[in-house]
Amino acid sequence: MSMAPEKPQDPPPGFVLSERGSPYTEMIGPLYDLHDLPDLPGDPEHCRGFRVLEGHLNNAGIIHGGMMMSFADTVLGRAAGSVGSGSAVTVHMTTDFLGPAHLGDWVEGRAKIMRQTRTLIFVEGEIRTRKRLLMTANGIFRRLSRRRRNRRGGAGKG
Repeated sequence: MSMAPEKPQDPPPGFVLSERGSPYTEMIGPLYDLHDLPDLPGDPEHCRGFRVLEGHLNNAGIIHGGMMMSFADTVLGRAAGSVGSGSAVTVHMTTDFLGPAHLGDWVEGRAKIMRQTRTLIFVEGEIRTRKRLLMTANGIFRRLSRRRRNRRGGAGKG
């Protein structure tokens, strides 16, 4: 028996469907990005969110840890990709699970760049609902070389 895809509830005001998708993020989404607001130009915390759907749950009826880790990786990666000349890939990520999210919860992630070197970007982030902290995450991202991005069809100067 096939089930129709769930129709997620609308996101909170200020969030728009992410245009920074990949086949993987489309599979785990939909994901929403905080749109530039007058009092928050450029979204310095790289805020992203999603509504917990049935497909995000584990057998205990709470959000699956793998979903939270995937989401955290997209939040931290979005921040890492915002500096320099574009794309970066995850080299290392650590997470601490602090609480669950439930069906229908709105989950938000925010990240900050902590340090950069010529090739690496160090990022910290938090994943939370409106009421509680769910996870903290720390990541190290490697900038992709311009040559590698061009070979893959990505944007690069050239």
